[in-house]
Amino acid sequence: MPVNQKNVTTDKRRVLFLCTANSARSQMAEAILRHKSGDVFEVFSAGTQPDKVDENTLIALEKFGLSIDDLSAKSIENFVGQSFDYVITLCDKATQECRTHPWFAEQAVAANNGQLMSWDFPDPKTRQGLDPFAQTLNELNSRIAMFVLVESKQQFDHHNKHQQVAENTLIELNPISFYKCLTDDIRLKSLMLVKYYGELCVCELMTALQEQSQPKVSRNLALLRKAKLLVDRKHGQWVFYRLNPDLPEWARSVLATTAENNIDFIEDNISCIANMADRPDKSKFCC
Repeated sequence: MPVNQKNVTTDKRRVLFLCTANSARSQMAEAILRHKSGDVFEVFSAGTQPDKVDENTLIALEKFGLSIDDLSAKSIENFVGQSFDYVITLCDKATQECRTHPWFAEQAVAANNGQLMSWDFPDPKTRQGLDPFAQTLNELNSRIAMFVLVESKQQFDHHNKHQQVAENTLIELNPISFYKCLTDDIRLKSLMLVKYYGELCVCELMTALQEQSQPKVSRNLALLRKAKLLVDRKHGQWVFYRLNPDLPEWARSVLATTAENNIDFIEDNISCIANMADRPDKSKFCC
């Protein structure tokens, strides 16, 4: 049945993410934007040929502490007659299908001076890499952080702009400090490993780096956290580290390119993690 929210009175701007199956990328985008700025944007996702939500999508979202409540695959037919301020397609196929689909002619993007955006992200179900779903999630997070910043500046009044941009702006990062962090073997490999795994705890990094000294590893992780490259979360005795979701795009691009093109540099470290005994089960520690 169609979702009947056509004329709901709200100050929030309405966003619809579209993909072919609504099983991975669009679900991730919906969860990220709702988490980052759900008080500003009313967020939905749908597919031109909907399928069920991929289990790996849910795992990736939970691992990063994002809510998966109410996520389900939906057809664009559910939104017939509704208007949106932004319709964002996440793959070329969905873009082409969207432009020719009868639904698009009926819904009021153009009439409301809304925007149709085409973001092309590789399908994590077919892309290469150690953890393609985490990689896609990272890339979407970076793009959406920029979307929030730009659209907040352009669309909201003076009061809302200063309040919401302050909450959602990308961090300022000094390039000299950033590149200094990459000159140490432990710090560089830690960043590359965290980039690929999405999140690692101190004990996993000690195993990967074959370092017996926890203070040494923790000291370097503290430097990366102080430099705003990593963020951490605690659960009991465990401390988990992941890339700062608010890193500017240029910094995320440097880390992604470095990791993706130098797998041989961390291949032994990856093997150490793969063979690690009693590795923490992150699904039990997600906040």
